[in-house]
Amino acid sequence: QVQLVESGGGLVQPGGSLRLSCSASGIIFSLFDMGWYRQAPGKQRELVGTISSIGRINYADSLKGRFTISRDYAQKEVYLQMNSLKPEDTAVYYCNAKRTTWGNDYWGQGTQVTVSS
Repeated sequence: QVQLVESGGGLVQPGGSLRLSCSASGIIFSLFDMGWYRQAPGKQRELVGTISSIGRINYADSLKGRFTISRDYAQKEVYLQMNSLKPEDTAVYYCNAKRTTWGNDYWGQGTQVTVSS
């Protein structure tokens, strides 16, 4: 059974930082591209960034410089370090695991991030 479990969300003041974690099980982690997406109220889910199975990283243009994605193959975890947070970063953040060649596309349940004073 595939599970992606996000953690680390919460309430933070503008300018603050948070680090999200996503723990993966039930997949061959080293073969999957991992990603973070977010969905704000009333908006469509959007890409935050991805890190491929071999560590190649891609970010949404608007988030470059503030957000950093990394992964730990031994722990089977992917991380999202978010700095200089803004109220517009408020959203539910979702972890994604994808292996296109196998047609596999999995999602976590999401973790809420609220940026507010």
